[in-house]
Amino acid sequence: MPCIETSLIDISLYVMYIQRMRALKKKPIQMYIEPGQDAALAVLAKKRGISKAELIRESIEKYLSALPVEEDPALGLVGLGSSSGKGDISARHDEYLVKHAKARRK
Repeated sequence: MPCIETSLIDISLYVMYIQRMRALKKKPIQMYIEPGQDAALAVLAKKRGISKAELIRESIEKYLSALPVEEDPALGLVGLGSSSGKGDISARHDEYLVKHAKARRK
């Protein structure tokens, strides 16, 4: 039978882990890769002294930063306020977004 003190340590470590994950501001995802890709990631990560997760994050960032400007998803935001009829949309966008979000909740 496990000792109560050990169980409390396990719970404490778990709580610390959850708090740390929340502090990282990273979104967890699950994905499937081919065995060869996993092996290559393991070799590269070990060679660079980083985790496979960090290597994948760096790869995603490199891919996204290399996108041509016209394929950048953020460009879809450009001009969205121009048809609103409000001349101050760029200066007061936060206020308008909050107002819109509150209206959608009702």
